[in-house]
Amino acid sequence: MIVEEIMKTNVVTLQPTDSIADAIQAMEINNIRHIPIVNHEGNLVGLVTISRLKEATPSTFRTNENPDDLKKPLEVIMERNVITGHPLDFVEEVAAVFYEHKISAIPIIKDKKLIGIITETDLLRTMVELTGAHQPGSQIELRVPNISGVLSNIADIIRKRKANILSVLVYPDKQDEQYKILVIRVQLMNPSGLIHELKMAGHHVLWPNLPGISL
Repeated sequence: MIVEEIMKTNVVTLQPTDSIADAIQAMEINNIRHIPIVNHEGNLVGLVTISRLKEATPSTFRTNENPDDLKKPLEVIMERNVITGHPLDFVEEVAAVFYEHKISAIPIIKDKKLIGIITETDLLRTMVELTGAHQPGSQIELRVPNISGVLSNIADIIRKRKANILSVLVYPDKQDEQYKILVIRVQLMNPSGLIHELKMAGHHVLWPNLPGISL
């Protein structure tokens, strides 16, 4: 999956000369927490977030303690060294950038123009959709040897049960690099029969640990 498939394209923007009051109002009206700052040519020159506003001008969030703060231009407080992405970047690569830099939004640039934005909420929604967690079903975790053919064998067992696979995730076994942890979400509300067959085929089922089934 690439960025252009999940990014928001109707981006609310402001200019450096707009005021902090303008940013606060735009965030409240549009229910957003990030506003890219662009110049007259539409080029990205900065980013303002709700946390940036609170950090730079905390008094503006305390009962008009200092109303003059609201008149400050955004160029005074905006983040200038903005990490950006491209619409053809892979989503998992962008997620790694979020994780590494501890940021909450990435403006998307193409031909030097702002064309979209991705937030941590967009990434979370995408992860839920990719894992099928929003669909009725059951999750099964297995510890499998890191060799070819294992996934195919497990898929055959699931197929014989006439169950639909919603998603498959694989990650390393931290205790032994010769094994992987396989997380499969299947469209079954009662996976006990499938788990029994997986066990009978010699697979190590980690979850769920169902009563009456020795795992």
